[in-house]
Amino acid sequence: MSLHALWSLFQAHPAQVVNGLALFFALAGSWLLVATRLRERRAARLSAPIELEEALDDEEGLLLDERTLRINRFFVRFGAACLGLALVVSWLSTRL
Repeated sequence: MSLHALWSLFQAHPAQVVNGLALFFALAGSWLLVATRLRERRAARLSAPIELEEALDDEEGLLLDERTLRINRFFVRFGAACLGLALVVSWLSTRL
């Protein structure tokens, strides 16, 4: 589709195009949150047999665990920000 056709679509139905963008942000944010939760559950299931004493003795294991926790926190924050942005964009689309 050419740029001219996209621009004419935006001019004909601006609220629907902006609401479609909000839907994209909402889907991306929710997918990121679900994928992060599944990843956390899988990591918890895999590390359940490991004893706490062994994990405390292994410094590299703690380092990897801290990295995983940091990246999971980042993904959760980014997913929540995407959902918030989707809410704001959707609200703005009602004003067009």
